[in-house]
This record gives sequence, structure tokens and C-alpha cells, in this order.
Amino acid sequence: MSGLLINQPKYSWLRELGLSEDNPGVYNGSWGGSGEVVTSYCPANNEPIARVTQATMAEYEETVLKAREAWKMWADVPAPKRGEIVRQIGDALRKKIKVLGSLVSLEMGKIYVEGVGEVQEYVDVCDYAVGLSRMIGGPILPSERPGHALIEQWNPVGLVGIITAFNFPVAVYGWNNAIALTCGNVCLWKGAPTTPLTSVAVTRIVAEVLEQNNLPGAICSMTCGGADIGTAMAKDERVDLVSFTGSTHVGKMVAMMVQERFGRKLLELGGNNAIIVFEDADLNLVVPSAVFASVGTAGQRCTTTRRLMLHESVHDAVIERVAKAYKQVRIGDPWDPSTLYGPLHTKQAVEQYLAAVEQAKQQGGTVVCGGKVMDRPGNYVEPTIITGLAHDAAIVQTETFVPILYILKFQTEEEAFAWNNEVKQGLSSSIFTKDMGRVFRWLGPKGSDCGIVNVNIPTSGAEIGGAFGGEKHTGGGRESGSDSWKQYMRRSTCTINYSKDLPLAQGIKFE
Repeated sequence: MSGLLINQPKYSWLRELGLSEDNPGVYNGSWGGSGEVVTSYCPANNEPIARVTQATMAEYEETVLKAREAWKMWADVPAPKRGEIVRQIGDALRKKIKVLGSLVSLEMGKIYVEGVGEVQEYVDVCDYAVGLSRMIGGPILPSERPGHALIEQWNPVGLVGIITAFNFPVAVYGWNNAIALTCGNVCLWKGAPTTPLTSVAVTRIVAEVLEQNNLPGAICSMTCGGADIGTAMAKDERVDLVSFTGSTHVGKMVAMMVQERFGRKLLELGGNNAIIVFEDADLNLVVPSAVFASVGTAGQRCTTTRRLMLHESVHDAVIERVAKAYKQVRIGDPWDPSTLYGPLHTKQAVEQYLAAVEQAKQQGGTVVCGGKVMDRPGNYVEPTIITGLAHDAAIVQTETFVPILYILKFQTEEEAFAWNNEVKQGLSSSIFTKDMGRVFRWLGPKGSDCGIVNVNIPTSGAEIGGAFGGEKHTGGGRESGSDSWKQYMRRSTCTINYSKDLPLAQGIKFE
């Protein structure tokens, strides 16, 4: 089909990733797929890139069986040896980082440097996981009984089902995959239905590493599909952990299905994130932070700043400077190196954007800049600032996954902290201040209730070394760094009696 972008000379680099006009959407040691054929479209021009054949339920079943069989072998590999495989995956990604970043840009719509940066996150997590492979372990605890040892043993959970979203089609899988593998698990990935080419390309890179090491490819399986595959994973007792990244609405359904079988879940859901700017803030930090966090990825990060709360003494000055910066944001093709802002991912997102702007106006908001769909090919909308809304207006309380920034005016610290915490989600938050007392109140029990609590930096752009995730309707899961590895393992408390006596705990006598 000549209409596919992959057949145009300009996009011939796609074949470097092993992609073709028609691509198999199932991998379990061998490639296949005989389900629905889906076409992937480029958000910058809505032209078709290539096609992927999704998994049938029978192919899902076969893949689960192969993955669980592969686990029997993988779990016996010593953790540092597993870490060596993860290191090789990171190196393989490094070799393809630019071309894979270009695919992310083409298929998801984020700008090229963000696409490359996303692949870099997977590489960085691989590096982190290699070190982790020699550090995982539990403590030896003091036993109250003589001749006894009390230890913690950590073992892999088994099969980790990973369901990822369109906005980070590489990095979120990487966070889960690298850590899960190091912990001794096998993985089954269902990427977003609108970014299937990225799923296939990443899996090809990982599969090649496994094959070169004579390991079962099913250790890192993939089944492209829609809600049918996702529902099957959530309900499947053989999937020991379901890691889901997506909307709060779908995440709640996944959580309930997993809980119904008393399964384990890791949820990374929405965020209605705020930056709070106090009267003593350095505005030279505030302005670029607010613009980057609200406009970056066209407002489609879970950590995007959606609410900018300004102290009344700096309110007007900050609005003027941020609005001026918005008008200087370079909008264009995401793969053009000078572009800072690309399209929304889908036409549906454009409709959501228009509906949110209209609701904001109806609820008393004033559009300071933006508010319109751009007259050009693709899913482009203007980055938008809206003022004049109440902090508890319905639209302000709603996470809309588009580049709309609501600016609110506050008077006191207590008021600002309360507004930050009053939304349903609890992902990321940030204050700008030089007051150290305020900083520690913000970090403390009466401060932000989010999983990410920042000072003098934006809400987005988290490092991989910390645990990533949030509270409340964000789902409570943690991925990537710190002790997030514990979510991918099960803990056993083990008491070993190496004496010839049988003393009971708590001094109980049973004679």
C-alpha cells in the first residue's frame, strides 16, 4: 500500500527497527498474530504509518503458557546474571536510541528530543537494575529465641503483566521490564493500541538480546490488543502482578478485576498537578518551569502542570510573563529539532480540548491565550491559559489530558496547601519559595499529599532513581527507583531453628 509512510523514502529509517508494512503483534519466543489488523497513524498529519496484527484470545492463552514455562528457567538464573542480561538490553537500546526516539516522535507525537529522552529513561533504568541485581535482599533480624535465626527472603512473584499508555510508549514499559527481570520475573506486555509499532520495535530489540543469550524469548512476551487483552490479563490468576498505567477511570476497573481474584496490582493513574508560587519565589525559575511543565508533551504527561496557583502579590506579573512565553513556544513537526510543541495524540483528544475550553468559559474562566484548534494538518491545538476560575470549579477539579493551564489566585499558605490537596489525584506537586520553614511544612504531614513533592522545580521530569507514583486516585503504585523493586517480589519471613531445643515465642510454655 503506497499510502503508508513506511514506504516513503523519508521514513525508510523505520525498517532499521525491523518494521514493515504489516507487522506481527504477538511475541512469545516466536512472532505471530492473527487477530484484528490495526493501522497506526501519525498525529502530526494523521497519515497511516504501518499496520499491526493484534493477538487473538487463543494467542494470548498460548503466550501466557509460554511465559510461565519460561519463568521456571529464568527464576533459577542468579540475580547478578539476570542483571547482565538487563545490561545487554540497555546497550542494545543505546545503539538504536535515535531511530527508536524518532519512532516515538512519529507515532506518539511528542517532540524528537522527548522521544529520545524517553528511550534514555529505559536505558537508565537498565543501568539502575544492573546494580540492583547485586543488592536485592532482606535483613537478618534479631530473634528473641536462642539458637534461632530470623531472616527475610524475597522471591519473584512470577509473571508480570504490563499494560502501558500511549504517552510514554517506551519508558513506562522500561521501568517495569528492567526491574521485573532483575527480580526474577517474566513479563507480558500490552502496549497502547495507538502506539503498536513502538511496542513491536522495542520487543524486537529485547528479543534479539534474549535470543543471543540462548534464553526463551517468552521471558519478555508481547500481545498487542485492545480492552479484550487488558481485561484477560486483569482477570487471569496466572498473571501474578498487573502493572497498569492509564486513566483513573480504566485503572479503577482494572483494580477491581484484579482485586476480585485477590491478585497484586501496581497502578499509575492520573494527576491534577499544581505549582504553587509564593511571594518570595524566584520568578526567573517559575516562568520556564511553568511553561515546560504545562506545555511539554502538549500537556499529555501524567505529571503535567494543570493548575498554577499564584500568590496575589505576584499574580499579575507571573501571568504576563507566562503568557508572553506561551506565545514564543515553537510549534511544528515533532521531528523538527527546533520544535518545542507538537500535536495531541488523537482526534478524540482535540475534541476533549475543545470541550474543556468551553466548560471553563461557562464556569467563569477567561482565556488569556490559546483556546483554539490550529489550522494545519494533524491534531494541533493552541497551548492555553485560563484565568478567573474558582479553585473548586468542576473543570479545575477534572484532569483533562490536554495543554490547558488554569491559573488561580491565593492569599495564604494554608489556603494554597489545601487547594493542592483537594483534588482526587495525588501524583505530583511543587512550590516555589525561599522560605525554608515553608519548604519543610510542604514536605511534612500537613503539606502536599502527593507521591512527588518538589521545591523550586516543575511537577514533571522525574528522575529514575526515586520511586515514581502517587496517592489517592493516582493509584498508590510505585515504579522505577528507590525500593520500588519490592512491588515485583513477594516477602517471606523465615525462622530457622539451629538448636536442639524448641522455645516458643513470647515465652509461651506448652509442655
